Amino acid sequence: MTTRPGPHEAELIARPGRTPDALRMALAQVAPHRLAEMERQKNEAIALSVESGSIEPLRGFLAAWAVHVEIARDLGTAARLRSAEHAAQTLDRDDPLWREATAEIRAIFDEARAAVGG
Repeated sequence: MTTRPGPHEAELIARPGRTPDALRMALAQVAPHRLAEMERQKNEAIALSVESGSIEPLRGFLAAWAVHVEIARDLGTAARLRSAEHAAQTLDRDDPLWREATAEIRAIFDEARAAVGG
């Protein structure tokens, strides 16, 4: 799809800690339009944790948003994701470029997950 910039070439902010407050503050800087989505998912995770008696929904919430922030805080990575998502949404599924785009999306999320340790 696109060439990959070097690591940390265009980071907007440092990697935040994996706490709700740290992730929210980071998201406010790199993708403020997603704050309502994050808040809604946090509330769902809390409700699921209470209902199930497990903290796993909260851990999943924190892990997912750490990945989203990791992607958004790097301009090159965010651009790669936007480009791949656009291709995946507009190309025919039989087009080899569609498969390439979906592989790129998976790779971006896998890279971000590895970068944040989870």
